[in-house]
Amino acid sequence: MTIGVGGSTAQTELARLNDMTSGVLPIGIPEYQARINKACELMQRHKFDAIYLNAGTNLYYFTGTRWGASERMVGALLTAQGELHYLAPVFEIDTLKGYMQISGTVHGWEEHQSPYELFSKVLTANGISSGNIGLDESCSFFISDGIAQANPNTRLSNAKVITAGCRMQKSATEIALMQRAKDMTIEVHKAAARILRPGISTEEVTDFINQAHHKVGAPKGSYFCIVLFGEDTAYPHGVSKPKHLEAGDMVLIDTGCQVQGYNSDITRTYVFGEPTERDREVWEHEKAGQAAAFAAAQLGRSCGSVDQAARDYLVSQGYGPDYQTPGLPHRTGHGIGLDIHEWPYLVASDATPLEVGMCFSNEPMICIPGEFGIRLEDHFYMTESGPKWFTQPSHSIDDPFGYHA
Repeated sequence: MTIGVGGSTAQTELARLNDMTSGVLPIGIPEYQARINKACELMQRHKFDAIYLNAGTNLYYFTGTRWGASERMVGALLTAQGELHYLAPVFEIDTLKGYMQISGTVHGWEEHQSPYELFSKVLTANGISSGNIGLDESCSFFISDGIAQANPNTRLSNAKVITAGCRMQKSATEIALMQRAKDMTIEVHKAAARILRPGISTEEVTDFINQAHHKVGAPKGSYFCIVLFGEDTAYPHGVSKPKHLEAGDMVLIDTGCQVQGYNSDITRTYVFGEPTERDREVWEHEKAGQAAAFAAAQLGRSCGSVDQAARDYLVSQGYGPDYQTPGLPHRTGHGIGLDIHEWPYLVASDATPLEVGMCFSNEPMICIPGEFGIRLEDHFYMTESGPKWFTQPSHSIDDPFGYHA
């Protein structure tokens, strides 16, 4: 039997888990201000007069204001000179102020009024009647279209060069928050492996993982969860009717949580029972592919070269080529931070050079339709001396969590 898999119950494992968030330090006001200052520097360098930050991740990143996107326009306008102006429905202003970490002038629009005309008035009041306005790349079309129609004399551009330019390289505080989230999720993974038994459903495991994430201190439990058994593991993001667990099944669990908005995202794959020689062979190929990607992640090299290193190894073992299966049908990894998938990406087309502070998943999954799939996903961040793991990769197919390492 695979070490650390089965033999316990959900009640026993939940009782063993404790809150792991003691001592967590949130992002402070000085760091939010530093982010705004960097955004202003980038705006001046790239000749933006202002950028619009829509409700959601970018608004939170720069101002500390947690607000979800909806059919009503809520956001902030940041000028290249550092002036910050919030826009919101009048009836939401007092609530919005309660969430704001960085203060700014708040402008309100009544339900029958146009927020886009208000946006235009704020621009004009700041001496911007024309010029280049960057729009949050995540804002909905109805917002960008409304702004465009109300501001015909301005040029609207994608603000990604500013937003991603700030967010791609994480600070020590951000990395510490992600480290804690990943430490929490790896403990949940270990607990989930121990509750497995013949006949258990993916729903029961998913529910346990959510409870376990709550137990270790994630306020919202699991941010997401994928649980797959047997042949279903060949489908990276699951199937419509997942099977129950049987002896000899491959088990794939991909899950994560959030700490202060920062994400974990870890996948473990192992066998419930005794691995076959075929299981062992493919599992070792996956582990070696992940190691090849990690070794290729050196400062100054392109993100695409990391993807290529994993892919070249897998092709040398008879998989692929390219995105064909049996093989790796998707990119090797993604950036991670406040969004679980964010720039840059470990994909052949991404020429972004690796820099200190960038954080990535490393998950060159092998999919073999009709048999099984294996994804070993850990994350690393770039330091002055190269890549460093947030969590140590899975030890072996017989001892995936390294109990006997």
